[in-house]
Amino acid sequence: MCGIVGYVGRKQAGPLLLDGLSRLEYRGYDSAGIAVFREDGGISISKAVGKLSNLIKKTEGGALLPGRCGIGHTRWATHGRPSDSNAHPHTDCAGNFAVVHNGIIENYLSLKEALIEKGHTF
Repeated sequence: MCGIVGYVGRKQAGPLLLDGLSRLEYRGYDSAGIAVFREDGGISISKAVGKLSNLIKKTEGGALLPGRCGIGHTRWATHGRPSDSNAHPHTDCAGNFAVVHNGIIENYLSLKEALIEKGHTF
């Protein structure tokens, strides 16, 4: 099972998200990622394949992703190979929001078709 953690508060989110994910980590996940919402309204995302320690190193313990609100995810692959693109968080096409989820999105084809009809490309 995957692990999900979120934070909203006064402290820097990155280090807290990574700490939360480490507390959930109990087996060898294939990837991990965090999304932190910046003060300027943008989203900073970092993902890493392999153990959570890879993401911790990549983000210098979360220090490279400043902001006070965010989400994090550790992935145990059930579908799709372990890769940065398959790791969560995922964003919309414009990068306006980020999501994480557990499980399989069974209706992904119909969702993809609806997005293509609206002009989105993949």
